[in-house]
Amino acid sequence: MSTDLDMAVRTVVRDCMSISPGEEVLVVCNPVTEEIGALMRIEAQGEGADATLAVISERDSAAAEPPDTVAAAMEKADVVLAATIQSLSHTAARKRASEAGVRIGTLPGVTEEMLARLMGVDLEETRRLSWAVAELMNDASEARITCEHGSDLRMGLEGRLAIADGGELGSRGAFGNLPCGEGFIAPVEGTTEGRLVVDGSIAGVGLLDTPVSLTVAGGHLKEATGSDGEKLMGLLTAHGEDGTNVAELGVGTNDEAILTGNILEDEKILGTAHVAFGASAAIGGTVQVPVHLDCVILRPTVEIDGRTIVDGGELLL
Repeated sequence: MSTDLDMAVRTVVRDCMSISPGEEVLVVCNPVTEEIGALMRIEAQGEGADATLAVISERDSAAAEPPDTVAAAMEKADVVLAATIQSLSHTAARKRASEAGVRIGTLPGVTEEMLARLMGVDLEETRRLSWAVAELMNDASEARITCEHGSDLRMGLEGRLAIADGGELGSRGAFGNLPCGEGFIAPVEGTTEGRLVVDGSIAGVGLLDTPVSLTVAGGHLKEATGSDGEKLMGLLTAHGEDGTNVAELGVGTNDEAILTGNILEDEKILGTAHVAFGASAAIGGTVQVPVHLDCVILRPTVEIDGRTIVDGGELLL
């Protein structure tokens, strides 16, 4: 194990999850991520925890539920680390475990290189930015995204609570994404209207050669241009109308993140924005469906109740 990876795994276990002796830790992974899952289990065991590794088959889609036996074990653990290919973040199993007080860190699509690099960021600054974004969203009634490609999307936020993903997961019921670096919120269902032009990457599709224009009305994705847009629509509509629900608005806060086509990293890029479609119940919305796909905009301008917090890809906080 490289020194950087060793430090990153230690940061996850000690600094982010605050795992302590006697705790029961469940690490969930797929066969392809078993090595990194094993590293986290060993590190947790080294901290005195009773750590178990559960290797599950890959799911059919992001936000698809884990096996019932693993879902039950998640609720009984003190800490869950989910280094899976398809995200467990937006599953009912994750939400139930969080409600039971379990501390959970999800690492969907994580690689050893990514974890070593992104967890080497200045965590204090990333946390400051993530909290600043979340606190502004908490007090807001509307967000607006524009960009050089012609985006103009408005989203209702009133009454919703944002989440600061700064890797601070040591308190009871804490939940976040690792590597960390974003502030995000679930927009009010039915309120999002306008056009979003995505020029970075799309979960389930990958890096984009040509920007994809998305038309949103009544809080649902109605049209998407090009072959990449057609693929996105297919992945979402396979789950019915709820699959096209506008589920999330997020702003990236990790200065080490770069565009790779892996959405776990892409959505964390400092000064980017992402909008997701599908499940929102796990992050404060009301829609539970086994799909959640993020779309990354590289140089957005983001306004929260008229205040510009991102200007052409530059975070102003």
